[in-house]
Amino acid sequence: MYGDTAAGRKRVAQLREQAGDVRGLAARLVSQAEAVPWHGKAAEAMRERIRERAGHLRAAAAQHDTAAESLSAHVSEVDRLKEAIDLRSRKATTLVEDARTRASEGAAADDDAVLVSFDPPPTGHRDWLTVELPGL
Repeated sequence: MYGDTAAGRKRVAQLREQAGDVRGLAARLVSQAEAVPWHGKAAEAMRERIRERAGHLRAAAAQHDTAAESLSAHVSEVDRLKEAIDLRSRKATTLVEDARTRASEGAAADDDAVLVSFDPPPTGHRDWLTVELPGL
């Protein structure tokens, strides 16, 4: 079976948490710089530099959010494909079993030869997405 989506969802949560931590760090950094009892040109230059750095931290947090959203979309797609693989394999198994039953009873239909001779991909394999069988 492809993709450990539980691990992927855990990583999404970690990325979102890290984004929040980085944003909090940026806010604390600016707050602490503003609270310094220092005045003058050098003090204002330091505060401006801190605000710029905080902007970089916020940009890094936004990148974490973007990564989390991308990974979340990927995990959802993997789950969707795994479900499609499972559904197609169950339906194919039923079709093959029914064809074998008809063949053993001497009541085979036109497409039953294809179904009876079907060599299925391994369980959970992505090749199930492209299997072509009558009735599938």
